[in-house]
Amino acid sequence: MRYFAKQQGQKEAAPVDLEPLGNDQYRITVGGTTYQVDALALEHGTLSMLVDGQSYNVEFEENGDEVGVLLRGQVNRFDVADERRLRLRAANAAFSVEGKQLVTAPMPGKVVKVLVSVGDEVKEGQGLVVVEAMKMENELKSPKAGKVTELFAKEGTAVENNAKLVVVE
Repeated sequence: MRYFAKQQGQKEAAPVDLEPLGNDQYRITVGGTTYQVDALALEHGTLSMLVDGQSYNVEFEENGDEVGVLLRGQVNRFDVADERRLRLRAANAAFSVEGKQLVTAPMPGKVVKVLVSVGDEVKEGQGLVVVEAMKMENELKSPKAGKVTELFAKEGTAVENNAKLVVVE
């Protein structure tokens, strides 16, 4: 099965080919590089993965087409679409990030640093807020170039999952 994944802050989606081999094993090709993966599902959306002999614990959180991936203490957000959905998006020209964008907390935690102020001009992929969750710091980045119009995050405050942090227009 072919998917297209675009990491938050990137302009282009990369093709991801997923081929099940049976017995929890897969062949995954990302941008022309192929990996042999042995994946075992654990509790709460966590996978124990062996990728070309390297062991990883990976946590996933899905929100529609957006997937949050916690790997090695870093949360990355990806927009994932299969070929059918990508064609539908192209027909609707909705794959690029436009309009008012709300940046939310990927999981419960504490705001340890606010990197912007209301009125600041930001670039796509620029850091906005740093949230500490599960003893790891995650820099949340701007999904588009624009202006910070609202700022809900305050250093030192606790936030819940999906709490509003920053609005970029």
